[in-house]
Amino acid sequence: MVSSSSSLQLLKHELPVHQDSFHLTGDVKTGLVLVDLVNGFCTVGAGNLAPTQPDKQISTMVEESVKLARIFCDNKWPVFAFLDSHHPDIPEIPYPRHCIAGTDEANLVPELQWLENEDNVTLRRKDCLDGFLGSIQEDGSNLFVDWVKNNQIKIVLVVGICTDLCVLDLIGSALSARNRGMLLPLEDVIVYSRACATFDLPVHVARTLKNAIPHPQELMHHIGLYMATARGAKVVSEVSFSTVKRL
Repeated sequence: MVSSSSSLQLLKHELPVHQDSFHLTGDVKTGLVLVDLVNGFCTVGAGNLAPTQPDKQISTMVEESVKLARIFCDNKWPVFAFLDSHHPDIPEIPYPRHCIAGTDEANLVPELQWLENEDNVTLRRKDCLDGFLGSIQEDGSNLFVDWVKNNQIKIVLVVGICTDLCVLDLIGSALSARNRGMLLPLEDVIVYSRACATFDLPVHVARTLKNAIPHPQELMHHIGLYMATARGAKVVSEVSFSTVKRL
């Protein structure tokens, strides 16, 4: 029997993800996108899709995202935060009930709740995996598209959860929209791997649950990053700054 660690190493060998570093000076207009850093996905015991115990990948993702958010807000650079939020009577198949609107599950993690008071931050509650689709408003306009255009953003730096689901869906849609000229002047979508995470449902646990699909965390995180590069995004393992107010 092949161990999970051996399978992961084989996957990384066969499907490598090249990761650069990203140095941000403020000379090129860059926007930070936070995907679903809500209690229902990040806070231990907060809901059906929250971690059941402390999770290193998720806690690192939150820590790195908070650092970035602080720097962007201190410099009044644009930030867009998606918050997963669902109507109690409209399920998101195939997932169990989660992040119900009006509950603490659908709120930002405590470390990021201060974002609600920042005037350079746009918050968007969404009821679907793909934040790009979730940004469509009743009049047909798209809040995410407007954010990119109004701020003249050339680079989008994406962080959040889950790497292989909501993060990947947003990346795919944003890049498709860019390729069709819908997101001018956007040029690049960059994914910071250490500030992304996904949930863990090991094979042996999934086998004990009805209709559950195994979702080993490290493997699916890697697949999410690989598919992001396949869509045209750039993946980085380090973000550094210069000419900023806070380090």
